[in-house]
Order: sequence, then C-alpha cells, then structure tokens
Amino acid sequence: MNFPQPLIEAVFLKRYKRFLADVTLDSEEIQVHVPNTGSLKSVIFENSKCWISKSSNKNRKLPYTLEAIQTPSGWAGTNTGWPNKLAMEAWKEKLIPHWKSAFAFSECKINNKSRIDLVLTESPNKPSIEDILLAQEKYHFVEVKNVSWLSDENEALFPDAVTTRGLKHIEELMSLRKLGHSVEMLYIIQREGVKKFKTAADLDLKYAQALKAAVQEGLIITAYQSEISLESIQLKTPIFVEI
Repeated sequence: MNFPQPLIEAVFLKRYKRFLADVTLDSEEIQVHVPNTGSLKSVIFENSKCWISKSSNKNRKLPYTLEAIQTPSGWAGTNTGWPNKLAMEAWKEKLIPHWKSAFAFSECKINNKSRIDLVLTESPNKPSIEDILLAQEKYHFVEVKNVSWLSDENEALFPDAVTTRGLKHIEELMSLRKLGHSVEMLYIIQREGVKKFKTAADLDLKYAQALKAAVQEGLIITAYQSEISLESIQLKTPIFVEI
C-alpha cells in the first residue's frame, strides 16, 4: 500500500497523553498525533529517527502523524490504522494462500453492538446479522490485530497490555464458529527481524489461555510481518506461530 505522499524523517523526542508526541522536524520541535492506543512497549526510543506523515486536511489541529520509530532492532510501525487496510489489500492481491473467496467486506456487523474487521464470502452482498445467524451460507470471519512488541529474542508478542477487548473478540469469533462459520485471527506485525509470533502469557495469561482454547476448537491463527518504508507499507512474510 503506497502512501499518498512519502513520509518525512524527523527525530522522536517523547510520547505523552497516549495520543501525542513531540518530534524535531528541521530543527523545530513540533507536536504530532500518535495513532495508537497501545503501550508501544519496545518501540519508544527517545532521540531516535522517526517517520511522520503530513495530512492534506488544512483544518486538522495536528497536521502531522507519527508513522514509525527506528529501534535498535529496526523500524517499528506505530499507526494501528494500517493493519485493517493491509488485510483488505492482502485479499485483493491474493497474498494469503487460504483466502480464496470471491468477495470481501470490511467492518461486518455481527450483532447490534459488535463488528468483525473482515468477512470473506462467495456472495456479492455484505452479510446481514440475519444472514450470519441463519448460517445458510458459511462465511469466513477475520479479526485483525496490530502487533508492535518485539522481545529481546526477536519474538513478536501480543498483547502489550492486559486486554479485555481482545478476550471479547475471541469470544465473538467462537460464537460465530458455533454457528458453522470459519474464523481467523490475523496478527499483522509492524516490526523488522521477527523470528516467530507468540502470545504474551506472562503479561496476560487469560488472553493466552483463551486463544489456545479457541485454536483447539477451530480458530485459525495467521501472523504476517509488514515492512514500512518512506513510500509504502507492505505485507511481506508469514511468521511462525507458537501457541
């Protein structure tokens, strides 16, 4: 996926209030938006090179967005908005071998409160809640997760903080599985030099246990490494999953 404009090199100074950071651009200290609710564990390195983008929206309060930070092990993407777009692009370009459906839809509503990131189907129509519950056609539902935590052993770890929301997503996928649909968790890793993916059981044991139980009941786990440059972010390499 190509960026509208090439990213801009700056120097990362600090992050605060979760969605804000200071960087130095052309010797001037500016405030930028951080599009990431996570802890950015193993990503934040003060006085490191970083890449930012500039919005074309002149009415935006903060025109610049933090896109990546250079770490000792390589570049790390910081924008959690990219993984869902990469997943749809992966389907369009047939990058993931077992995704063979004729159609794909994003943000599929599965009940009155929740949506799943991606649904793959043989029908040209986006499934309704009623279609899903009746299960006359079997759909493939995919929840997409962003991964940025890299251990000292070059293991990509998820989550990087205790996640009740993540547990809810596993439960929702398994409810769909019980209706006869196939379900998948896709972890998109925005780091370089990854050897394998695993759950961060030491940090969130409940999530790790729930994911392992779901796999035993038919949940598919897929992990891919992405590669970011000044011009684009691309889904590149399938990563071994250890559950």
